[in-house]
Amino acid sequence: MYAVIKTGGKQYKVAPGDKLRVEKLLGEVGDKVTFDEVLLVAGDGGESLKIGQPRVEGAKVEAKITAQDRAKKIIIFKFRRRKNYRRKSGHRQPFTALEITGITGG
Repeated sequence: MYAVIKTGGKQYKVAPGDKLRVEKLLGEVGDKVTFDEVLLVAGDGGESLKIGQPRVEGAKVEAKITAQDRAKKIIIFKFRRRKNYRRKSGHRQPFTALEITGITGG
């Protein structure tokens, strides 16, 4: 069984037991999170397929927060040749690591 959920402006295909990183969510490590915005639910083998318009009514995906952290630093370097213009900065995007515990179809 798998589902497609929407969170943080992105869509993720998830199945029970999956681990994934999403945009930062409120909550502490160990808290349970429920996603109501389920776009698709497929049963075993993909035979029973429910596609939402835009959401599947009554479907939920439950997950457990395993980490609240920040990603590896990326360097932003702006440069204009011959103009003595250089700007260097860094950014670390916060994320929430989840483990999917269950999917209930609508």
